[in-house]
Amino acid sequence: MATGSNQASKPPQDIVAIFHASFHPTRGNNLDWSLRASDDIQLDGVEFSALPSGLHLVEQDVVYFSSETHRGVCIFRRRQTSERGQRGFRLSSLGILLAPSLRPRPWRHVSALRALAHEIYSSLDEHPRGSGGEPEGDDWAPARRFFDERRVRRTDLGGAGEWHQWSEELDENHDYPDGDTSANPTLQLPHFLRILGPSSLTLYKHILGRRRILIYTQPPVEAACIFCQVAADMCFEEQTAVESVEGIFPRPRQRGKQKEGINVLGAITLHDISVLEHESNTGCGWIACTTDAVFMEKPQYYDLIIDMTSFSPERASRPGLQLSVREPNGRSRKPSYHLSTIRFTWSDVKLWNELDRILQLDAGVSALTRAPPSLWTDTWRLYEDMCLACAGLWTGGRTWRSSNNGLPEAEEQAYVDGPDADASVRVRARGEGIEGRPIAVSERSYRHASRSYAPRMSPSTQQDGLKDDDDEEQEERGKDAALVCNRQRKTTLALLQTLHAQTRFWLSRLATLLPDPDEGETVVQLTPRDVLELELSPLSSLDARFVEWLAEEYGAGARVSVRRGWRDLFGLVFALGGGPS
Repeated sequence: MATGSNQASKPPQDIVAIFHASFHPTRGNNLDWSLRASDDIQLDGVEFSALPSGLHLVEQDVVYFSSETHRGVCIFRRRQTSERGQRGFRLSSLGILLAPSLRPRPWRHVSALRALAHEIYSSLDEHPRGSGGEPEGDDWAPARRFFDERRVRRTDLGGAGEWHQWSEELDENHDYPDGDTSANPTLQLPHFLRILGPSSLTLYKHILGRRRILIYTQPPVEAACIFCQVAADMCFEEQTAVESVEGIFPRPRQRGKQKEGINVLGAITLHDISVLEHESNTGCGWIACTTDAVFMEKPQYYDLIIDMTSFSPERASRPGLQLSVREPNGRSRKPSYHLSTIRFTWSDVKLWNELDRILQLDAGVSALTRAPPSLWTDTWRLYEDMCLACAGLWTGGRTWRSSNNGLPEAEEQAYVDGPDADASVRVRARGEGIEGRPIAVSERSYRHASRSYAPRMSPSTQQDGLKDDDDEEQEERGKDAALVCNRQRKTTLALLQTLHAQTRFWLSRLATLLPDPDEGETVVQLTPRDVLELELSPLSSLDARFVEWLAEEYGAGARVSVRRGWRDLFGLVFALGGGPS
């Protein structure tokens, strides 16, 4: 643990560039200032990534993005100014780029980068030349010190880009110089699943199949950027070449063609269309978010789009998922695409029941500030519950609750025995944060309320009493934060373990349906009965494509096509098919 303490006191040294970008009403996006670890680092286009469309509507934001092989993050500020020609405010972003690694972690620098931006902009407001100006000259001294302290010095980054196992990723303080492990976006997985509901498994299949995924949102973009990372983390362990020491199943003989996880592009703009075309040809897949609504009219650039603007906790409406479907060419040589709405397949019910059970075991979620029920809310929930119930009956009533692939019994009992185990789980409303944390109700809430009605005391006595109350409140706040963080970590680990077990099951079962890898490239036709062996729905076109995606990545050269003709489906229904016809 001594090593972890030493690392915790020293910030990670994995930054290769720091820059400042701003928007001018007549000149557009500009790169005002930058420092680079070497001349090989290219900063072309970062001024567009750091200032996505629509940020002029918000006061501040955190934008995660990527530039070539580098992941980056920037702090956006809209600052008031009286300078002529600026329309009353300046749009500025202070950002960094990280060195390439197996798992870049730009979120570890957000807290310090936010403090740096505040220091620089605050000094400008106090400058004699007036408030709202851009930094120049000695104004960049704090940024130079920041860069010198965190710049790359070793080829191995001092371990900053390594990854070993999820328990270490979510627990070790040496990854977070400020000691705040809650900055890890993976801890938002429970909140992410509550928002998407069963449709999150449609996204899960697209990530495992290394498809192209786009999230459409409105500013601010920080939440959507975090959700991109969370979604990629659902399959990160299986998509990397690193062996996990905590896997409960042996790794199947299928090895993916790619050695890294799906590419997390972060926030993209129309300026990045050429980047999307390049990434689409790599076969690695990508996930990104955007505020440009024009992408809704360009489905040829992605396979799945998630519309976060349709999400409303007050009406219990979930984000909309749409597939990009290629239309028959007809007389046109240029392929055309259209969007088709999709939710989830019946084969997802068994896995979702287990994930939902873990979310329900996540104790302590308060029912305060819940939006009042409405007819639309009740109707939608009834529809979703009926779909899940019917699908559960169709799958034979078997759920993950009867298997050992999910939450261990000892850990489940720890959840059940908690004081708030019966509390209901809800989607947090707007303004309550994106982290999905519960609102802790403690005695300090009543102490604040009763303080207003307390009898008048002498100043010295009242000051001593307030000091004691503040000490108690601070101690209680620390205990509450520790409990919340621990519960989030346990829930996230249980969810990741469940998804990991399902992935291992699919790959292990797929290995029995494919020929030996030594036979080279072969064409395999799977019947609906084979799809059923994977516990997928033979009636679902999405599940059929998902099997083909898995074989494309993990089939060691085998090409798979799923037969879905009427004879095959009727043969399955009447137990007459399954073999070659």
